[in-house]
Amino acid sequence: MAQLLEVKSEAEDLHRELFCRNSQAEENRQRESWAATRIQSWFRACKVQAYVSHLHKKAIIIQKIWRGFTARARFRQMVKAAYFIMKMNFYEEMAVRIQRRWRGFYVRKYIHNFYARKRYLEGLSRNNELVRRELDELEHLQKRERDCLQVIKEQTNKVYQAHRLHHLLSTKQRPGVFNSPFRPAPHETELLLRQVKYQAPTGLVPKGSAGLLGMPDSTAPRFHGSLGSPWIKTTRTGSLKPVLPPIANKKQQEASETSLQGRSHNVKKMVQ
Repeated sequence: MAQLLEVKSEAEDLHRELFCRNSQAEENRQRESWAATRIQSWFRACKVQAYVSHLHKKAIIIQKIWRGFTARARFRQMVKAAYFIMKMNFYEEMAVRIQRRWRGFYVRKYIHNFYARKRYLEGLSRNNELVRRELDELEHLQKRERDCLQVIKEQTNKVYQAHRLHHLLSTKQRPGVFNSPFRPAPHETELLLRQVKYQAPTGLVPKGSAGLLGMPDSTAPRFHGSLGSPWIKTTRTGSLKPVLPPIANKKQQEASETSLQGRSHNVKKMVQ
């Protein structure tokens, strides 16, 4: 009986040890299977990557060869087009040169006479020189005429001012405004006042008959309501009526001296 129990216990121990060893073997098998799977996947990945890299290199070579072929074909086409354009331009230039020579020869021989045109141009240049010379002479004459008219106008204006300022002429008793004792020589206006003669302010001069020693023309300065003199007044009907100076309460001689002094004072201010 004891031996049977020992055998049973040994059998149980054997079954337990067998189960443990089978479990351990199964674990080892699964671990080895997982490791083999990892090794196979890595190897297959390396193999696929190498194959893909090989295909990529071959594709790059194929693309390079194709692109080089197309670029060379395009460049050959561009060279052909440039050569054709250059050749056409050369032909056109030669054709234009031939046409120019022929047209020049035809025009010179059958249309225009060179020597006749040369004579015509020479005659035209001579006529131009004559016309220019005549125009220059005309311009010189017109300029001289304008200068003379300007001098006449200035002299007329000076004479007119001298007639208006004749009361400022120097006398033995009183020196005039333009004959100051501080001057080394009399003023130009003083000399002009000595040359002109006194004219009455009521004397009318017809329009257009003014001279160097008469009343001023239309270019001379005028007063409002007068025709060159402050003592001439125009009526509504257009007739000219002389206006006499106002009569003051003082004596005529004193009034005239007072007016002369006032005018001389104003003229001195203007001259200064």
